[in-house]
Amino acid sequence: MKETKEEVAGLQRLLDAAYDRSTEHLRNIITDSRKLSAAELADVLTGMCTLTLATVTAKGEPRISAVDGHFLHARWVFTTSGTAAKARHLRARPAASISYVDGERIGVFSHGQVEFLEPEHPDFPAIEEYLVAHYGSSPSSWGDDIVYCRLEPSWMVGYAFDKAEVLGRT
Repeated sequence: MKETKEEVAGLQRLLDAAYDRSTEHLRNIITDSRKLSAAELADVLTGMCTLTLATVTAKGEPRISAVDGHFLHARWVFTTSGTAAKARHLRARPAASISYVDGERIGVFSHGQVEFLEPEHPDFPAIEEYLVAHYGSSPSSWGDDIVYCRLEPSWMVGYAFDKAEVLGRT
């Protein structure tokens, strides 16, 4: 867990607000007994999570792709080639949606704005250090134009069909 107390508190406010604005249909699925708190998300979203990233083309057509995601400081971080269609879409239209779903076990759904993190960004060194520790090499070494991205969420919900199992309390 990389999140500070302040980041967990901010994430909890975001989760609560998102749930309160959710449709009746979603609240019937993500009941109180299945809703994951910010602290629970920070505990279970460790390591690499295969994310589905949704972007939009210049014609307004949706596109999805998969990315290696890492939940760091209550936000999703991922890298990709700067020449990938998703990178072009996000540079022009940074609004995106990200989901992490592991069968019925867990689901995390996020909407927000993607920012590109340049090496000069104050958070870049810590993210780079984390990714190098995880992968054994810098994503920057994987190609000529690797970009680092982070979703600043404006809406997020987390769900576990069996919270006790997901949280290791069975």
